Amino acid sequence: MTDRIRPCGCADFSRTELFRRAAASAGEGLPPIESGMPLPAGTGLSRRSFIARTAGLALSVYGASNLRLPLLDEGIAHAATQANESRVLVSVFLDGGADVLNLLFPAGDSRYYELRPKLALSPDIGVPFDEDSRLRWHPSAQAFATLHGEGKATVFPSIGYTSPDKSHFTSRHYWEVGATDATARTGWLGRFLDQAGRADNPLQGLALDNRLQPALATAKVPVASMDGPDRYSFKAFGVSGQTEARMLEALGQLGLAHERASDKGVRQAGDALAQSYRLRGQVSPFGTGTITSPVKYPGDQDDDFPRRLASLAAMLAAGLPLRCVALSAPGRYDTHADQADELSDGIKLTADSLLAFQRDLEARGLADRVLVHVWSEFGRRARENGSLGTDHGAAGFGLLLGTRAGGKMVGEYPGLTSGLDSEGNLKATSDFRGVYSGILEQWFETDAGAIIPNAGSFARPKLVR
Repeated sequence: MTDRIRPCGCADFSRTELFRRAAASAGEGLPPIESGMPLPAGTGLSRRSFIARTAGLALSVYGASNLRLPLLDEGIAHAATQANESRVLVSVFLDGGADVLNLLFPAGDSRYYELRPKLALSPDIGVPFDEDSRLRWHPSAQAFATLHGEGKATVFPSIGYTSPDKSHFTSRHYWEVGATDATARTGWLGRFLDQAGRADNPLQGLALDNRLQPALATAKVPVASMDGPDRYSFKAFGVSGQTEARMLEALGQLGLAHERASDKGVRQAGDALAQSYRLRGQVSPFGTGTITSPVKYPGDQDDDFPRRLASLAAMLAAGLPLRCVALSAPGRYDTHADQADELSDGIKLTADSLLAFQRDLEARGLADRVLVHVWSEFGRRARENGSLGTDHGAAGFGLLLGTRAGGKMVGEYPGLTSGLDSEGNLKATSDFRGVYSGILEQWFETDAGAIIPNAGSFARPKLVR
């Protein structure tokens, strides 16, 4: 999927996307914003572009205005010595509000067919959800059903928070900062890294994207964004083969000769040229435009999500010191209209890619180190609308994936009779702040109270084994 703003009939969704893109480009100014709408976490965080020789990556580094390149190299190298022992959390966002009532649909609930006469799925399709006989998996979510059947998927059939906000912008902000606080400016994963991270390792928080993911926004330590190690190239246009190789080698040597020149401008040019040449050699194991994986990922070269997951597995296998990684899944989940096809296409590529990622980690012997958290800002209204879609709801869908995931349902499906609020939205049976607290305590073995406001007031489900 190409990285672009997707068409949508919901003005709030389109405005949210435009604003967040601008906010992620620190220092470039922000578009007008309505009164009361929160600023995204990380807005205004300084950004610098670095080439990290040790890691072999081209990075946009956020929150590191005083970090010099030699220190960056040394920090990544030091952190990498312990990387193979570190646990990693991968945060995957289903953008727009994914509809849990069709992802994990209540085939055994007659009220479902009354509320959705056109959108309801047939009760004899999809894999049964073995923890609740009323529910079945959407046929396009077969890969999630497979992982759940193997005990590698913890399922949240109705997750949210009290007094839900149905604005894409505000609800997503709450999930990103880990609190129902419109004034918060750091992400929940960013605050974890402020506690447990290093001042010289931006790879500890990595957005696999062309911009900062707000959940990673920090106050003290650097984090980074990149499209993938396979997307870096150092080429001479119009020249190829041995001629190009010799030319680039000569340019690299020329850069090395001027890295310590007395003239500042010559020194900067020499440093940039030399580092570009070094980086060319160091990313070659990843393959320019290609990542070698022990498993086949779905999609094609235009699908960013499977490509980024494959590159993530390769980076972990290479020993890069990652702790928290964030990226967005493919699909358009703000399904006010034509929901059937939109939901099916997006969730199939998402689920199939995450299954391939799990198999990739298993094949590389890395599976016990990685936990994947799948989330969306809210669910959809139980009753379908007149455009073959559903409007903004409250409680939604979530997953924790991995060999160390608890593998059981958290919360319960509340039903469509007593389980709807006064506006016809599904009530939450688990709170995302309790889940965050559980991840912090059980996976990262850190004090959730130092990161999630009022953490002690939220029940901790068992999430990790």
